[in-house]
Amino acid sequence: MKWLSQKTWSPYVAGALVGVLALCSVAITMKVLEKPKFLGASTTFVRAAGLLEEKIDSERVLQNEYYQKTKVKVDWQMLFVFGIFVGALLSSRFGKTFRLEVVPAIWKERFGSCPICRGIGAFIGGAIALFGARLAGGCPSGHGLSGMMQLSVSGMLAMMGFMAGGIVTAHLLYGTKGGK
Repeated sequence: MKWLSQKTWSPYVAGALVGVLALCSVAITMKVLEKPKFLGASTTFVRAAGLLEEKIDSERVLQNEYYQKTKVKVDWQMLFVFGIFVGALLSSRFGKTFRLEVVPAIWKERFGSCPICRGIGAFIGGAIALFGARLAGGCPSGHGLSGMMQLSVSGMLAMMGFMAGGIVTAHLLYGTKGGK
């Protein structure tokens, strides 16, 4: 288990572990729910918004057409998203790369050290990404990982779009430095 304490993991090991996770997700949900559930995360954020809105105006949530189809509940997918956070935290602790930083160095270098600007940028970026995921009917983990696992043409096309969009956005925001 030497790889567990390394600063960075081999992409092959990480990819294999994601594959095992995806297969376990399908196998366990088939056994328990008698219906396969594939990896995905974007619906969790919509359900979380519904849970919050339910506390304020439960009648509105009951009347919302989307929430009638996609039930507002804490489910396996919400626990999956929570697990992503916990897994990333544990990984950074084991790899000794954990540090608290309000403004990451790459952001500071390009846009300055204003934490409010960083927060606004992160919020806007997250909102755009979530809007795009909901518009596409799924997120990179849903369309990309699960779709490609099923050899779905739409999943492969979506993943190519996600990668192209990420590359273009990174170049627009951060530019290139000597071909790095």
